[in-house]
Amino acid sequence: MRIERVEIRRIHLPYVSPFETSGWREEGTHAVLVRIDADGITGWGESPVGPAPWYNEETSDTVMLMLRDILAPRLFTHDIHEPTDVQQIFAPVRANRMAQSGLEFAVWDWFGHARQQSLKQMLGGERDKVSVGVSVGIQSSIDQLLKVVDGYISAGYSRIKLKIKPGWDIEPTRAVREAWPTILLQVDANSIYTLDHAAHLAQLDEFGLLLIEQPLAHDDIFDHAKLQRVIRTPICLDESIVSPEHTRWAIELRACGVINIKPARVGGFAASKQIHDMAYAADIPVWCGGMLETGIGRSANVALASLPNFVLPGDISANARYYARDVVLNPFELNSDSTLTVPNAIGSGALLDLDFIDSITTHKVVVTK
Repeated sequence: MRIERVEIRRIHLPYVSPFETSGWREEGTHAVLVRIDADGITGWGESPVGPAPWYNEETSDTVMLMLRDILAPRLFTHDIHEPTDVQQIFAPVRANRMAQSGLEFAVWDWFGHARQQSLKQMLGGERDKVSVGVSVGIQSSIDQLLKVVDGYISAGYSRIKLKIKPGWDIEPTRAVREAWPTILLQVDANSIYTLDHAAHLAQLDEFGLLLIEQPLAHDDIFDHAKLQRVIRTPICLDESIVSPEHTRWAIELRACGVINIKPARVGGFAASKQIHDMAYAADIPVWCGGMLETGIGRSANVALASLPNFVLPGDISANARYYARDVVLNPFELNSDSTLTVPNAIGSGALLDLDFIDSITTHKVVVTK
């Protein structure tokens, strides 16, 4: 097929409550939604990008520009026979992977509708349900943290991830572990520490954590390998795994014991599957991280997490965790066993609330051949 039309929308959708990490605080999503049309069939994708370059170098403005001026026009000039073709078509484009991922996912969704297949089928997923957890931002006090965590455990989540930073790490983690001795628990540093903190981070070993996520620099693999040799807790690489090549480097350096796969961070689902397969071959478990996606990206992430090496609970909690009202008519609800049910409908399985999407759109661009 040849894409005939690309519609690019920036939206603003407030979160149920602000989300704070070690480096930034967000009140809502500024994601970019992408719609493609070809041969009378529509596909939708999402670039779950923020308004400022805190997580990576991209912003909602740069994603809008890249989609409009570079990526959409490039796709117009190519025949696309398989959704994996997009990866090669975009190969000359350096970085800008979140922009690429929104358009790449829309192509996967389009092929699902064209072939009457679910994204799970196209990716080779095996599970009907996937285990999920919830990510808890930095709180104003330990008492408030325990109250928030208690709410999520009462709601049925069996895995908790705590955001940490210097001054908010050992004691909050200790408090949660003492309150819930058997809960699956992990922490996420969002690149705020250095190797000088190695002895400090080793104190986390006593809490029986599943992993510590990206403690060192966002683009580092080398120093993580040094850190992994002096702490028992498995290091999980997140921000620094942006491609299959980075995955290979991390595996060869033994820089981590776990890998977090976020399709938006690595440029889409073709690269995500390659990273999954490489980690599987190296006996390194993976899990699906979240970028606070709307129901469009969330549905796709759940399908990806049905692949066999996603053995740790993902950050793909029920839609209501982040949004009072989402952009889909079929939001995910948490099952009693802390899982989400993988969609079997064609494409991503997301049923869009188009009127609501219109109401929260802050900027819209249409690109045609």
